[in-house]
Order: sequence, then structure tokens, then C-alpha cells
Amino acid sequence: MKELLRTLVAELVEDESAVEIIEDEPNGEGFITFHLHVAPEDMGRVIGKQGRIAKAIRVVMRAKASKEGKKIMVDIED
Repeated sequence: MKELLRTLVAELVEDESAVEIIEDEPNGEGFITFHLHVAPEDMGRVIGKQGRIAKAIRVVMRAKASKEGKKIMVDIED
């Protein structure tokens, strides 16, 4: 899962070395949270106009998680 997120984001950003993904343990409801950090100048590229790219990233990640029987959340943080 983490590799898929890294692959998706790496294609969007200019500074791939600044991409950091932290995976939390499942919470009480079984959700795994991925905290995505990118360089400040790449935030707009990852979020997109009106959050469309961020929403698309979350949709792809949830689809993959659903196939594996998992529940995930993706938080994009600066």
C-alpha cells in the first residue's frame, strides 16, 4: 500500500526526495492512516484544483485497500 502511494505521488511532485509517508497502526475501527508529507512547493501539485488530485489519490488507495480487505485513510500534511 505504501509503495502504491509513493508511486502515485512521485509522479506528481518535483522533489521526490522530500516525499515522506508514515503508516500508523490500525486504530480501534481498523483504519490504517497514511500521513503524506511533501515539500511545501509541491503541495499544490498533490492537492490540485479544488482538491481533485487529492481526492483521486484517496479513491485509488481505498480501491486497493478494499481489494485487500483493509480500511485506510490518507492525510496530506505539510
